[in-house]
Amino acid sequence: MKAVQFTGYGDIAANVLLADIDKPSISDDEVLIETYAAGVNPLDFKVIEGGLKQVKRFKFPATLGYDVSGIIVEKGANVVDFNIGDEVYSKVNMQGTFTEFVAVNQNIIGLKPKNLSFEEAASLPLVALTAIQSLQRGKIKKNDKVLIHAGSGGVGSIAIQYAKSKGAYVYTTTSTENVAWVKELGADRVIDYKKEDYKTIVKDIDLVLDTLGDEFTADAFKVIKNGASVITLVGPVDEETANRMRLNGVAKLYLKWKRRQITKLIKSKSAYYSLVLMRANVKQLNEIAELVEAGKIKPKIDQVFSLKDTLNALLYIKKGRTKGKVVIKVK
Repeated sequence: MKAVQFTGYGDIAANVLLADIDKPSISDDEVLIETYAAGVNPLDFKVIEGGLKQVKRFKFPATLGYDVSGIIVEKGANVVDFNIGDEVYSKVNMQGTFTEFVAVNQNIIGLKPKNLSFEEAASLPLVALTAIQSLQRGKIKKNDKVLIHAGSGGVGSIAIQYAKSKGAYVYTTTSTENVAWVKELGADRVIDYKKEDYKTIVKDIDLVLDTLGDEFTADAFKVIKNGASVITLVGPVDEETANRMRLNGVAKLYLKWKRRQITKLIKSKSAYYSLVLMRANVKQLNEIAELVEAGKIKPKIDQVFSLKDTLNALLYIKKGRTKGKVVIKVK
């Protein structure tokens, strides 16, 4: 079967290829999904460039991809909640969805939302789970004032819709060319960062979702009220998350030193701060499907590429100018 793999860390174009590999076999707790579509995420090119090799090292060549939607064609002996022919979607824990078939544990797959195409469904798992886990970590509730950075991105576009489904008032940032598009997602105040300084507009926020890092992480504390939450996807690792990662004492001391500025800011605002490392969660996948079928969340597709054109899809999202998600159509 065909699969898009990377052969080593470094330059994307030099390390990505379309290969012929063996069709996977399944265990008793797995299903075999015939891939119809696979979502592309910034995580994919970051892995190729070596940005995550301190966390996970791969045996090369390794198949790319984390999001999948397709049809179950085989199931293991212990699989009781799914049947052959079911249309499903999932965020896999290991890479390997840029391929014609993928074996996935039954505990991390959900039934595809009935009102979505395979391409739309494949665009959702990683970004939607990230958005939900981030906003739930920040204990989002009705009437909260929420700031979501990069509203036109994959996570941002879903986070806006999820926050609105919870009754929050949403501020978001984006570029001039995306203002109208982001307004259509339901954001209450869209801030054009090329023309406006969000720090002069956003005040007394209950929850900030930081998708950008660097100065944006620290500046979040300038716009929140006392006791509010700052949830980051890219900022320094907090103590709670470091413990969850089961790091050794030396690593924890190093991370404590790296977040010393953030620690001061947390204390100054009596704030809650957390780095979210998204995990596959079937209960939340089912919640996403319910929200989609109820019309409260609609995935936004920027472009669809073929499997053989996956390299160009990766190079395209690396530019950082996507409006919604990029998807690989496999079948």
